[in-house]
Amino acid sequence: MSSYIIRRVLLMIPTLFGIMLVSFAVVQFAPGGPIERIIAQLSGADTGATSRISGSPSGDFAARGALRGGPQDAVSSKYRGAQGLDPEFIKSLEKQYGFDKPAYERFFLMLWNYATFDFGKSYFRDVSVLQLIKEKLPVSMSLGIWMTLLSYLISIPLGIRKAISDGSRFDVWTSSVIIVGYAIPGFLFAILLIILFAGGSFWDVFPLRGLTSDNWAQLPWYGKIADYFWHLTLPIVSMALAAFATTTLLTKNSFLDEIRKQYVLTARAKGCSERQVLYGHVFRNAMLIVIAGFAGSFIHAFFTGALLIETIFSLDGLGLLSFESVLNRDYAVVFANLYIFSLLGLAVNLISDLTYTWVDPRIDFETREV
Repeated sequence: MSSYIIRRVLLMIPTLFGIMLVSFAVVQFAPGGPIERIIAQLSGADTGATSRISGSPSGDFAARGALRGGPQDAVSSKYRGAQGLDPEFIKSLEKQYGFDKPAYERFFLMLWNYATFDFGKSYFRDVSVLQLIKEKLPVSMSLGIWMTLLSYLISIPLGIRKAISDGSRFDVWTSSVIIVGYAIPGFLFAILLIILFAGGSFWDVFPLRGLTSDNWAQLPWYGKIADYFWHLTLPIVSMALAAFATTTLLTKNSFLDEIRKQYVLTARAKGCSERQVLYGHVFRNAMLIVIAGFAGSFIHAFFTGALLIETIFSLDGLGLLSFESVLNRDYAVVFANLYIFSLLGLAVNLISDLTYTWVDPRIDFETREV
């Protein structure tokens, strides 16, 4: 097993390299960029644009003479909207953001820094990227971890019960509820919950903003825990709806496939009880397909799946940070998030594979090629 883990860890290196290379290449051909954004702010009505240029000489230069260039400067400029801007100011911006270097040099410099978890500073916020991620991480951790735990702790027992009672009244009405729940988008269900329980039109039971109350620091420890989950209830329920339906039906179908196999009939013929058959023989085989989907569902819930929910419930997490960074062309934050998400996804995939051996000891990765 140790050699398999080493091979998988080593395989993460070219995988991460490929992900970052493709993403970096796509960004090079995408229209717009941080320099275009500064130019648009300077040439528009946003007088605070120069204040976002960090303490480099270009900030003072922009305030004094960025708009001194003549019409001929616009012809030679490679940036759209740069008419009237001094070419020296454009060059200072390129140097500040690192665009004075060739693309390949910027790419390998980025990889070298990322290998040591040096993500630099945000282009448009006077703070390091790592600090930004640390500030947003508690929100995403709260949503992702609790949503995944809730959906799995409910879905797996429910799926097993549905498989055992396949075709019964319980199976039919729970399937109807699950299908209806799956058909409702999470953000729409979130709005419904707000209307019903967050002071929209009916009851004002749950808060609408943030993870904690304003007086959270003054609460006793048990009050802090209660306040924390009080704020999390509606967002987690909204996010867990689709994942709950998918995992339940996947568990049911997986158990049904195993229950109908010959080894189950053999175990029953030998006098094993239904509980022994179900949890001693069927469980470890049926759960493999559920475990296989854990990595994808965890990463989706932890990062990408929370964007709309974070927006609706005013939760400032990593999903919202990534979305805003893409819109603002804050490439330092975009690539840092991509790197961390990809690294975490690869690690979770490895943990998922190792869990196979815990569920079914007959699986031996040592004899298989990576």
